[in-house]
Amino acid sequence: MTAQALHTRDLTIGYRRRSKGDIVLARGLNLELWNGKLVGLLGPNGVGKSTLLRTLAGLHKPLAGRVLLARGDVATLTPLALARRLSMVLTVAPPPNLMNGYGLVALGRHPHSDWLGRLTTEDHRAVAWALNAVGADELAEKPLAQLSDGQRQKLMIARALAQEADIMLLDEPTAYLDLPRRVETMQLLKQLARSAQRAILISTHDLDLALRSCDQLWLMSEKGIVTGAPEDLVLEGRLGETFNTVGIAFDKRNGTFVLDPAHGPRVRVIGAGDQAIWMRRALERTGHQSGEEASAIEVAHRANGSAGYWHLRMNGRASAHRTIQAVLDALEGEPASTCDRRSLHEQS
Repeated sequence: MTAQALHTRDLTIGYRRRSKGDIVLARGLNLELWNGKLVGLLGPNGVGKSTLLRTLAGLHKPLAGRVLLARGDVATLTPLALARRLSMVLTVAPPPNLMNGYGLVALGRHPHSDWLGRLTTEDHRAVAWALNAVGADELAEKPLAQLSDGQRQKLMIARALAQEADIMLLDEPTAYLDLPRRVETMQLLKQLARSAQRAILISTHDLDLALRSCDQLWLMSEKGIVTGAPEDLVLEGRLGETFNTVGIAFDKRNGTFVLDPAHGPRVRVIGAGDQAIWMRRALERTGHQSGEEASAIEVAHRANGSAGYWHLRMNGRASAHRTIQAVLDALEGEPASTCDRRSLHEQS
C-alpha cells in the first residue's frame, strides 16, 4: 500500500517583516505527498512556488502551521536527519569545475558519511546505482566543464537519488533544457517515482508535460492551492482559472492554451489521420473555427503518390494545394505561391 511521505497542517508561507506586516503568499495549506507518486506544482510567476518548496524542505520557516514527514516535524529535525529523509534539486546548475560526474553524485552521500566524508562500499554502491538509474554511467568520469546543461541536470537528479531520501523536491528541473531533454527528464522522474518508490514534487512551467506525466497537480494561485488528478482539474476548469490572462484561453479538448480566440469562418476538416489533426491545429492557431459539422468551407487531404495534396472547397469553388500553409493563404485570400502553383499544375 502506498505510504504518505509528507503532509502539511494549516501551513502558511511567506516572509516576515519587522516594521511592516508579514507578506503572506498562501495560508491554510493542507497538502499531501505519497511514495511512488510524481506531483507537479504549477502556477504563474511570483505566486510562491519556490517559497513553498523551500518551506517544505526546511530551508524557509513557515509563518504558521507545520510540515510533517512520516517520521518527524521538519522544524524539529536536525539538518543531518532531514537530509536523510528529503533531497532537493534547485534550478541553478552546478558551475563548471574540475569535479567529474561521479564526484558530483557522491556529494549526495554526505548525510550518510563520516565527518571526513569518506565513502564506504555501501556509499559507492549507492552512487553507482544512482548513475545507472538516470542513465548517466558514461558521465561518471567526465569533468562537469565538458557537460551540457541537460547532462548536468541528469547528474543533479542522480545526486538527489544517491542521498536515498524518501522525498525529492525539484525546482524547475527542466529549465534551460531543449524539448527532447525536457521530455526525457520528466519520463525519468516518473519512472523513478514508481521504481524507487520516491515521493517526487516538481515545480514546472511546462504544462503539457505535467498533464501527460504527473499523477497529481498542485495548482497555485493568489487564491491558494487546489489539488487533484490532471484530468479532473482540466474538466473542472481549474487550469483556466489558475492561468486566467487576457487574450489566452485554455482548450479542454487539446489540453493547451489558445493564444488567439477563433474569429475566422468555420472550416470543416474531413478525415481523422495525422494530416487532419495538424490541419485542425493550424486552423485554430490562425484563429479559424475548426470542426466536423457541415460548413461552406471544407478541406480534405487526398492521396496522390507519396506526397498527396489538400482539396479545398470554398464558396462553391474547388482548389488543390500542396501544403497546409497554402491552404491558410487561400483562406485569407492570399495569392498562391510559385511552388504551390507548380504543384497545382502537376496535380492536373
